[in-house]
Amino acid sequence: MAGGQALEASPGRYQRRRDEIDDDDCADVLGIDVRGPDADPFDIPAKRAPVERLRRWRQAALVLNASRRFRYTLDLKKEEEKEQIRRKIRAHAQVIRAALLFKEAGEKQNHDTELPEILPRGVGIGEEQLTVMTRDHNYSALQEYGGVKGLANLLKTNLEKGIHGDEADLACRANAFGPNRYPRKKGRSFWVFLWEACQDMTLVILIIAAVISLVLGIATEGIKEGWYDGTSIAFAVFLVIVVTAVSDYNQSLQFQHLNEEKQNIQVEVIRGGRRIQVSIFDIVVGDIVALKIGDQVPADGVVTSGHSLAIDESSMTGESKIVMKDQKSPFLMAGCKVADGFGTMLVTAVGLNTEWGLLMASISEDNNEETPLQVRLNGVATFIGIVGLSVAAIVLVVLFARYFTGHTTNSDGSVQFVKRHTSAKSAIFGSIKMLTVAVTIVVVAVPEGLPLAVTLTLAYSMQKMMADKALVRRLSACETMGSATTICSDKTGTLTLNLMTVVQSIVGEVKLQTAGNVDKLAPTVVSLLLEGIAQNTSGSVFEAQDGSVEVTGSPTEKAILSWGLDLRMKFAEERSRSSIIHVSPFNSEKKRAGVAVVARDSNVHVHWKGAAEIVLSLCTSWLDVDGSTHEMTPDKANQLNKLIEDMAEQSLRCIAFAYRNLDLKDVPSEEQRINWQLPDNELTLIGIIGMKDPCRPEVRDAVELCKKAGVEVRMVTGDNLKTAKAIALECGILDDSEASAQAIIEGRVFRAYNDTERENVAGKISVMARSSPNDKLLLVKALKKIGHVVAVTGDGTNDAPALHEADIGLSMGIQGTEVAKESSDIIILDDNFLSVVKVVRWGRSVYANIQKFIQFQLTVNVAALVINVVAAVSSGNVPLNAVQRTSCA
Repeated sequence: MAGGQALEASPGRYQRRRDEIDDDDCADVLGIDVRGPDADPFDIPAKRAPVERLRRWRQAALVLNASRRFRYTLDLKKEEEKEQIRRKIRAHAQVIRAALLFKEAGEKQNHDTELPEILPRGVGIGEEQLTVMTRDHNYSALQEYGGVKGLANLLKTNLEKGIHGDEADLACRANAFGPNRYPRKKGRSFWVFLWEACQDMTLVILIIAAVISLVLGIATEGIKEGWYDGTSIAFAVFLVIVVTAVSDYNQSLQFQHLNEEKQNIQVEVIRGGRRIQVSIFDIVVGDIVALKIGDQVPADGVVTSGHSLAIDESSMTGESKIVMKDQKSPFLMAGCKVADGFGTMLVTAVGLNTEWGLLMASISEDNNEETPLQVRLNGVATFIGIVGLSVAAIVLVVLFARYFTGHTTNSDGSVQFVKRHTSAKSAIFGSIKMLTVAVTIVVVAVPEGLPLAVTLTLAYSMQKMMADKALVRRLSACETMGSATTICSDKTGTLTLNLMTVVQSIVGEVKLQTAGNVDKLAPTVVSLLLEGIAQNTSGSVFEAQDGSVEVTGSPTEKAILSWGLDLRMKFAEERSRSSIIHVSPFNSEKKRAGVAVVARDSNVHVHWKGAAEIVLSLCTSWLDVDGSTHEMTPDKANQLNKLIEDMAEQSLRCIAFAYRNLDLKDVPSEEQRINWQLPDNELTLIGIIGMKDPCRPEVRDAVELCKKAGVEVRMVTGDNLKTAKAIALECGILDDSEASAQAIIEGRVFRAYNDTERENVAGKISVMARSSPNDKLLLVKALKKIGHVVAVTGDGTNDAPALHEADIGLSMGIQGTEVAKESSDIIILDDNFLSVVKVVRWGRSVYANIQKFIQFQLTVNVAALVINVVAAVSSGNVPLNAVQRTSCA
């Protein structure tokens, strides 16, 4: 389909089933079929179909060629085997590891003498020691090595700056401790696919018929005329086998490529003092890896620093339990997810030395799955198959009856079979011809390739979507996306460029337009402001020896740190002036982040930053330019709220900075600090900034295209109402600046409605501001209840429930966390809303292409069937010869 082609009208409304609209769908999730025995077995949900339902439609399907019909469906037996392998690895990880290492060693060139372990220069610990310590979570062994600091010294790693990271260092570490890769199961060769194609039962029957036809033809008509029918059938069968094998082989290579893309996670590491993004496969032992909420732990290791670091270990232990990690419980397992907080880890084991590596090496990644349309077409194929078999049987009986009663004639009018005169050879040859007619009628009549056509069409669309920056994780999403009637989109990074810059800032009553304005502020004010910027951040600043500066972190953090640098902040110097004692990480619910620091003079400051109006509501005083503190009077609060509203109307995101002093005696001990809630009352306002994030230039046209195609675009954002409205007008989501109150709503208002009220309002909402991830989930549920097919974009860990609940979950490839990506159906690799629209376009093309194929297939099948049946019954002959009938198949 051409890239510039407009979206077609939305296809028929997606029909929802009971289990899709029930809130209490635990039974389906557990694999229990909640529907009655009379329900249509060929009707399955697009997501999370229970195993019992998948078994039922297979049992209901009439299948002549299982190898062809089920070629790209989920292998339920293999899925059970995978789960058994997971259990074995958890129980016998080291036995399996030893077997894999032994096998790997056997594949290498044999040597007469075993080479000693070669360690990088200065490294004082070996691979086996690290693996055993990490595997057993042996805290005593870690202490014997001198704790985390001692272990880092043994691995020649600087806990602040990481490893050197040059090519020689990386290669040496990879050789000594192994790469962060695992042996992949080799894909099947082309010859395997060719052999599988030859095992198609109808093709086997046709090959046998071709051989018999060739032998008898030559025997009765001579080699000059008799080879034609048999050889032609054999050649047609050969073409079908080759085309099938080539198609399947290409399909296999494409799925392998998609699997590699999905597994190639980008990880943030510290090397040479710089924070850089590297592939998970390039991680080496000794690396310092930065972790934040939603990340996947890329290798086994120990925590070097962390704040409220909580790990979800359910993927490895099988227990849904969040485990807090600190210096007393420092061991991390590869494959787990960061549930909360942030921190850094020292990598101690990679690849096959981790349980995750063993798991990945032991199971193969299959992309086979059945989509609702594919299963429904299996039902159609089953129905047509029953009709085709019945007709073929009737035709065979009629042909035999006419032949042996002398009613079948040759082209010259002579009777083909005359009792006691026709030879046995001629009778057998005639019977073979009639049997071939019946077999080819079955081949034509039973459209075994109908469900397969869906998979091939979806796979072709997957390939094209990849070129359009969309990585499909679940095949059924291509199909469902074509029925989407509404898209709930994030603002930041999807509708906007995600390039934040501070364009307005006020501290006290001074607008800091340039760095020179900082001189108007008292030293105490500057000190507090820069301390809050440098310490209350998850970003970082790297200052090279040549004077160049590199800022890393989220777009918001980068904008704030860059503003701090404009205010003459020396990041490393500011960080060294105080020590962090506790952190309250940012999350979408409270919309603010806090940090408690203790300075050299033992003064404790609690710094907060976050959504301006929320932080302002927590302030009881404000800091003036001369360092004096004034009470936050109602008039002053109104003045500041008016300032925030003015910034928001200019589509600026407003962030406020505040702090409060705390007595050292009020700070809990280190053991009690893990559950300490930072005080966020009686704050003193330091300043407010406004950040600009421009809309993507192509978004307005993309939104207009969606509207013309009948797809409603709704913006769900955490920004305040004014900012959200300004951006929505700029993007074209809102056409009228005087939009109704129901079109623009705050999350807390929507949250307060009951279910019925939400359903009444949901369809009218165009913009939801100050929304939490739970508000997004409630909106998705309400839209689905009123019949919409909902696509949702998300990038954060907290977006996972909404992505999971939506008909199509679209995660962001650049800013999205691994948790969000795993909960989604499609990953938008460039975080661009235009790519979402392209996915809808390809979803529509899937329906159009499948519709055309079905029309063609059924037209050919029905026409060939009717012609052959009528001719066979009326004359005893069929007008379509064997080659033509095989071509129809």
